[in-house]
Amino acid sequence: MRYIFILLFFITYQSSFTQGCSDAGICSIGSSFDSSLQQKNSLEITNTYGLGKDNISYISPYITYTRKFSEKIAVTTKVTFSSATGNFGIRAAFGDAYLIGNYTFKEKNNKQWSVLIGGKFPFTSSNLKINNTSLPLDYQSSLGTFDLFLGTNLKYKKFDFNATIQIPVININKNSYFDDFSASNEFPTTNLFKRKPDALLRATYTLKSSTDKFTFKPNMLFIYHLGEDSFENQFSQRENIKNSDGLTVNANLITNYTLNQKSSLEFSLASPIIVRDIRPDGLTRSFVIGLSYRTQF
Repeated sequence: MRYIFILLFFITYQSSFTQGCSDAGICSIGSSFDSSLQQKNSLEITNTYGLGKDNISYISPYITYTRKFSEKIAVTTKVTFSSATGNFGIRAAFGDAYLIGNYTFKEKNNKQWSVLIGGKFPFTSSNLKINNTSLPLDYQSSLGTFDLFLGTNLKYKKFDFNATIQIPVININKNSYFDDFSASNEFPTTNLFKRKPDALLRATYTLKSSTDKFTFKPNMLFIYHLGEDSFENQFSQRENIKNSDGLTVNANLITNYTLNQKSSLEFSLASPIIVRDIRPDGLTRSFVIGLSYRTQF
């Protein structure tokens, strides 16, 4: 019964809030802290659906491969794709590639630390167009930045606590969207957009059913955007986007079903509680749901 209440709790959040819930990659690399891999290799195929600003709908599949080299060292790679459908039309393209390395320390007194370092590599410069019309970042599949990830995780009994920072290192963003020249007033100007870093804190609690077939992982994510983003105006002067910094809080529920010793299905549901006043990066979502299939070999 308690599992049903947890699920209803998160579904309520889904229908009650209208912004937030997506990120520039920092939320989705949390699986790199997963130490449950029993085989040397893991392949995960995921598809997510989300609803964004101005009723834009997103279908975003990605594929993840993890190689476990030892009990301590693992490397994860991921490639993303995104299709956005809205009033501007339909835009679909590959997004980013990820390479994440993880080192897990020996467990001691029910405590186990791990650390990660990795990078995100864009496939586009964030200036995809429809019928030669410049599009806001909400329609782009990537932010057009090479990013560095640094993170650590503490596993204590049924709890996981992790902290990660995402730092844009190289910016190739060539977005050319101007709000003044657009028929829509829903999106801020993001011409030659520059984005500030993000910092994340996540707390996860793990529950298992009596048969161990089901695993439930309710978690809370606190994401702080470390500064105001900026764009270049029509006079080639850089302007900050006011109130684009600040805190976003997401509620998330992950439900895993074990098919056999080597494969499983995972369902996730996420929705925001607290959001930044302005999110020019196009990452606004009212909710995101996802389904994954994972196999080990």
